[in-house]
Amino acid sequence: MFRFLLSRQWVILTLVAVALVPTMIELGFWQLHRHEHRVALNRVIADSLAARPVPAETLTSPGAEVDGEDRYRRVTATGRFDTAREVVVRRRTNADDKVGFHVLTPFVLDDGKILLVNRGWIPADGAQTEFPEIPAPPKGEVTVTGRLMPDETTADSGIKDRAGLPDRQVMLINSEQAERRLGTPVLGGYVDLTSPEPRAGSPELIPAPDHDDIGPHLAYAVQWWLFCVGVPVGWVVLVRRELRDRREARSAEGAAKEPAPV
Repeated sequence: MFRFLLSRQWVILTLVAVALVPTMIELGFWQLHRHEHRVALNRVIADSLAARPVPAETLTSPGAEVDGEDRYRRVTATGRFDTAREVVVRRRTNADDKVGFHVLTPFVLDDGKILLVNRGWIPADGAQTEFPEIPAPPKGEVTVTGRLMPDETTADSGIKDRAGLPDRQVMLINSEQAERRLGTPVLGGYVDLTSPEPRAGSPELIPAPDHDDIGPHLAYAVQWWLFCVGVPVGWVVLVRRELRDRREARSAEGAAKEPAPV
């Protein structure tokens, strides 16, 4: 009765079904791990934003990498903005998805080291090859507060760095590149400025990251596992339908062979 399962068509169908089950289970766990990673990251962000600001030099130093648990940690520093060596970071968007620049200003500390400060977003109103007009930061000595961020790299950000950019424009915020450009020790990572707020709201401060959204990964995991259950169920349904069709065909064939009544 089940000899049809040995046919080429059914052997291929069965092998595909057998292969799909572990694949879908693995995909479900992959999405579950992404969900757990997102939850853990949200917890780190929430803890960092809620923590008291600490001096930047207690968490980073020249050539250092910002620890993952210190990402978004609020830090403070006292010094002065060096607008003469200010650069802009190309192809950055604001909350409304408008394309513009991030303003990256060296902040010279009292000991001569430099902290890179991202003062915020400005629109790209003029030609992309020209250095835009940027509102000036406070003059003289000032204390700034911001969220500590790790260096951007091509591997992590997906942004391709390239040579031959217009003067005073960069693609990535990277302290190692900045140290080569400035010739002065630069603290690892950079800071998204939160205080003091710019006059007239320009540059636009970088908003705090959203740490409430956990994403759709858990729902995707459940979907993959439901698909996994559906594969063997679907296989059984097809087998039963094939059996039914064969019985009906056999019955019809038998009825056709019966002699007609006299």
